[in-house]
Parts: sequence; C-alpha cells; structure tokens
Amino acid sequence: MEIDLNNPSEFTMDNVAKLVGSKDDSQHRQLRVTSGGIAFLSDEVGNVNTGGLAFRFETWGAGNSYCGSDAAADSEWVSKVYGWLSENWPNPKSTIIDY
Repeated sequence: MEIDLNNPSEFTMDNVAKLVGSKDDSQHRQLRVTSGGIAFLSDEVGNVNTGGLAFRFETWGAGNSYCGSDAAADSEWVSKVYGWLSENWPNPKSTIIDY
C-alpha cells in the first residue's frame, strides 16, 4: 500500500491506519517517503536503497507493534504517525525522522 501525501483524499488517518496495518510486525520495517510524496512501508531498512527518498522514519523494530493489525487499531499510534508525516511533508526536518 502507498499513500500520495500530495492528495488530501488519500492522505487521511484511515489510510495511514491501513498503511501501518499493511505489513505484519514479524520483521523490521521502515516508513519511507519518496521525493514525489509517496509514503510506503519498506522491508529494506536503515540506509539501504535510500536514493529518491525525501525522508524515512527510524527503523521500526520487529515485535514492537509499530506495524501490523494491532498497530492499525491503535488510534493514538496512527495519529502520531499521521502527525509526523504532516510535519515533514513537503518540507522534511531531516532525511531521517527519529521520534
């Protein structure tokens, strides 16, 4: 799943919940945003294949409920992720966002 952060009808709390829930919590993941504003969850983490990214979040460690169905159901977590995306698009504070 991807979200176009430039499109207000796509960049919604509901879609952020769907994005967070689109991959399970069994391995490390990283929320990334391309220079064009497309947010997605990546199985590649750290500084691997970061070309074309506007920014990326710190790596979400496996087993910590950062993604998966439990994370998607956690409205407080989803709200935080939505807020962090909003704060950093289209003018990211850094290329790596660490909250």
